[in-house]
Amino acid sequence: MKILFNCHLPFSLAHGGTQIQIEQTSRALKKLGVEVEPLRWWDDAQRGDILQHFGRMPTYVLELAQSKGMRVVMADLLTAMGSRPMWRIRTQRWVMRVVRKVLPRQMQLALSWESYPLANACTALTGWEAFLIRYLYDVPAERVHVVPNGVEEVFFNSPPAPRGPWLICTATVTPRKRVLETARAAVAADTPLWVVGKPYEPDDPYGQEFTALARAHPKQIRYEGSLNQREQVAAAYRSARGFVLLSTMESLSLSALEAAACECPLLLGDLPWARSAFGAQASYCSTSASTNATAAVLRRFYDAAPNLPPPPRPMTWDDVARAYLEVYQKILK
Repeated sequence: MKILFNCHLPFSLAHGGTQIQIEQTSRALKKLGVEVEPLRWWDDAQRGDILQHFGRMPTYVLELAQSKGMRVVMADLLTAMGSRPMWRIRTQRWVMRVVRKVLPRQMQLALSWESYPLANACTALTGWEAFLIRYLYDVPAERVHVVPNGVEEVFFNSPPAPRGPWLICTATVTPRKRVLETARAAVAADTPLWVVGKPYEPDDPYGQEFTALARAHPKQIRYEGSLNQREQVAAAYRSARGFVLLSTMESLSLSALEAAACECPLLLGDLPWARSAFGAQASYCSTSASTNATAAVLRRFYDAAPNLPPPPRPMTWDDVARAYLEVYQKILK
């Protein structure tokens, strides 16, 4: 069995969850004896049994792969779509059905909607995204598989430590993650918050505004940039009073999974991905609440955190590789 991985997002331009997902899945599959290599667009002699595309695969490329005898697995992240309320999902489904009836197929190909039902398998990180694939793109249930992200062993193996006074937020300092808004709420609630991460660019206005806030309130906001060693990140989760991530859009947060592996209580944005992944074993806050309303939730979570049960144990990347191997074996039969 030979698997070819493909992704249209260059790692050098946008480091993040997709890169981690691809690299860790590839590494774990190789440990199981599966041959995995990136799709080489310049190599007309390259062959494989399965082409796995991370993202929405162009329909014509998918059809070309299948015409060469390859099975296709599409692993798309429905980050924005999965964060919408249900009424907008229903509206989107109605609009998509109208578009399918009125637009010529050549124009529809540019949207790549047909890639979902044409793929031999679609994978989703959560049950919510699996539902969206079935509901919006009419993919048969037997072709949709939930394969969450995994967590590196260093987080499971990190030694327990006394919980300190700081809540922790590990995220890129960008508007989608709402790091600045969370920090403002922490100041208003007089709740210590340790932010680990950095902006995409040093001169980003949002990042500069957050940095200025952190400098002005060192008692409430701890900020030293990123932690470069994974052992350091694991130790930070182990010593944190709780983990906070109030982003407006997520697919399945790797940071939240890492914190869960370190048995750190979670306060997450009240969105379907979080409810689907953690259910009643996490605390939630509206992602559109005012600073004062968020501050009140933050304070309640801070006071309750020492007595909260740990979140559910996430999968390791080895578990993820085994789950993908089952998908591969199924579609090759």
